[in-house]
Order: sequence, then C-alpha cells, then structure tokens
Amino acid sequence: MGFWGVIWVLFVLRKWGFVESYEFFGIINNNNNNNYSVVSAAVVPPNTLMVPLTLVQGAAAKRAVCLDGTIPGYHLHRGFGTGANSWLVQLEGGGWCNNLKSCIYRKTTHRGSSTYFEKQYPFTGILSNRAEENPDFFNWNRVKIRYCDGASFAGDSEDKASGLQFRGQRIWLASMDDLMSKGMHSANQALLSGCSAGGLASILHCDEFRTLFPLSTKVKCLSDAGLFMDAADVSGGRTLRTFFDGVVTLQGVKKNLPTTCTNRLDPTSCFFPQNLIANIKTPLFLLNAAYDAWQVQASLAPPTADPHGNWHDCKLNNERCSATQIQFLQGFRNEMLNAVKGFGASKQNGLFINSCFAHCQSERQDTWFADDSPIINNKPVAIAVGDWYFDRASVKAIDCAYPCDTTCHNLVFKRTIG
Repeated sequence: MGFWGVIWVLFVLRKWGFVESYEFFGIINNNNNNNYSVVSAAVVPPNTLMVPLTLVQGAAAKRAVCLDGTIPGYHLHRGFGTGANSWLVQLEGGGWCNNLKSCIYRKTTHRGSSTYFEKQYPFTGILSNRAEENPDFFNWNRVKIRYCDGASFAGDSEDKASGLQFRGQRIWLASMDDLMSKGMHSANQALLSGCSAGGLASILHCDEFRTLFPLSTKVKCLSDAGLFMDAADVSGGRTLRTFFDGVVTLQGVKKNLPTTCTNRLDPTSCFFPQNLIANIKTPLFLLNAAYDAWQVQASLAPPTADPHGNWHDCKLNNERCSATQIQFLQGFRNEMLNAVKGFGASKQNGLFINSCFAHCQSERQDTWFADDSPIINNKPVAIAVGDWYFDRASVKAIDCAYPCDTTCHNLVFKRTIG
C-alpha cells in the first residue's frame, strides 16, 4: 500500500516520500493516562511569542537557495540581559526528498520554497523567551533556521531539467554568514540545535559550527530526535537505508560528509548518525526517544514492509502493540543504546534517552519544561540539557525499558481513510 489516504498523524508517509508535518498538529492530553493524541489543527497557546521571518539577503548570489530557487530564511529573536551575547541556533526539521518526484512535490510546499514560509513562527520550548518555560536559554539570541532543501542542510547539486536546486550546504553557510554579521561573531556562548532532520543536521554541522568562533567561545551542539538508526524493518529490509541512499545520491551530499567517515564507509552509511558521533570533536548532547515515533512509523513498520497491516494499530498507539511487537521494539532500543555506548563514555558528551513513543521533545513546551514533563532521575529535558551545557553536572540519562516510565508523553495517532 503506497498511500494511506488522508491521515491525521504527526508524521505522514506519502507515496512521494517521507514527509514530516508535526508543526501542523496540536497535541492534547487524554488525561487518564500518559498518552497524547494528535489532532488535526495547529494549537498555538495564548501569548506564545511569534517571531517574524527574515530572508537571507545575498543568498542568491551564493546560489544558497531552496529547492525551487527562492532564497532561504530564518526567525531571530534577540537576546537580552545576561544572554545578550549568547546564541542558540536551531535547525528546522521536516523529512527529506529522495528522488525527482518527491523533490518536485516538495518545492511546492514550505519544505522546498520560502514562498510558502510562515511569516510568523511560534517560539516555544527551547526557543521560549520565558524563564518559567525555558530556564537556561530564555534570554539568549534564539534563531530558527528554516528547512527548504530536503537533505538536512547537506546537499550541493542541481537538476536543471526539473528546475531543482539541492543547495542545503550553501544555505547553511549563507545563514551562518548572515547571523555572524548580525552579532553572532561576538558570542561568548553558542549552542547549535535541531530536531529530527534538523537534529541530523546539527550532528553533520556540529564541528563546522565550532570553527566559526574563537576558542574562548563556549560552543556545544544538541541533536533532538536526530539519531536515525540503520535498522532492519519488520520485514527484514532496510527501508531507511534505501531512502537515505536516494537522498545522498540525488542531492550530492557525499562531498559534504565528514571524511573521517567517508574514508572508511560508503556515503549512505555516513548519513546515519551512529557512524558519525564517535568522531565529533565538539561536545554533543543526544536527546532521543528510545521508541522514536517517526522511526517506528516510517522506518521500522512502513506499509511497504507491513503490507498486511499487522503493525497498523501498534503504530497508532503503543498500548495496542502485541507482546511480539514490543519485543521487536525492545530490540530496536537495544540497537540504539549500543550505538551510543562509546559516545556516552566521553565526559564532554550528554545523553537523554527516554523510553517513550515520542519525537522532537525540545520544541514542544509539554516535553521540554512543564509541570508534568517527562523525566529521568527526576530531571526534565530542559534541566538535563542545561546542566550539561553549563557543566553543572554530567548527564548520561538512559531510561529503563518500556513500560517502566510513567512520565512519558507518548503520542497517539488518529487517521481517517479518504
């Protein structure tokens, strides 16, 4: 089954490729358990900070353009007080495109053209400007760089016949140049973050980000839901590897991948974080759900690997998973924990791997810092990240296996067939 019809879910697998569309959906608590339902309309809390769009002037001359040739952009909210010289740069997520068909579709959306960018963007979670919502970074300069290339800000190629520009790497560089000219060059503290495809991008660009600043500047990186695993799907195939191979090949990603990886592995393997994190020199924090909701749906049990729909109910609600399915997912968790074992041994790195069915926990207020936020060892995500960044404590937080964590905000997906 190549297409699910009209699906009210946080992440949608379409016939033209993987598409993440979490910002279009609100999340509501079911009240009687730790599951959160996905609803089909955006819910922006009242009094949320809305930040205007800035287009990167001069980007076109550098050929730093979106898939359709329009110039990229970002949203910047200035810091104040003690945070006036501190910068948090967040790379937006939103899936990838792996072939001409999927990229041609993508360029007609805000994932491939700045024409469709929202003119105002809500800053919540790690981007919030309120101390009670974002205790360590609320008064920093906070930036959301929009994602319109489809290869985690890493491609550099084009397809003239299709009118496609694959310029993610150039967008990254042009955005950094623009921000440096607006005061980031004098930062005394900086944090590069990203969620999902942006979380992968924050890993790919972490050491590059470090080189922008003098050694006296404190620089670290945070990857949220970016630990995409090269794992077998429920049919024994490699759905995500096949997909990533298309992304890397089509968009000319190889030249921008770390040579510490490509000298020993094929380019597609070097698009998987598990093969990159050991060689990143800059301090890095990995925030990930052990049963990442996107990976369960799109990588482990997509329709192509589950043609009879045996995983249908389990994917929509973890409470509907059979014992055999949970066993399979425990195996996935074990693979993830093995992948970060060496990484976690380094004193400079941080970990927060909770046993939840979630995705992108730093962007949402309810999972970043709220009265009922997910915790490990009594620490919510925001405090764990802050403790690690400011060297207040070593953070190597790895949850016990599902279903022991009662603080999870597990996502429940709803769908209608149309």
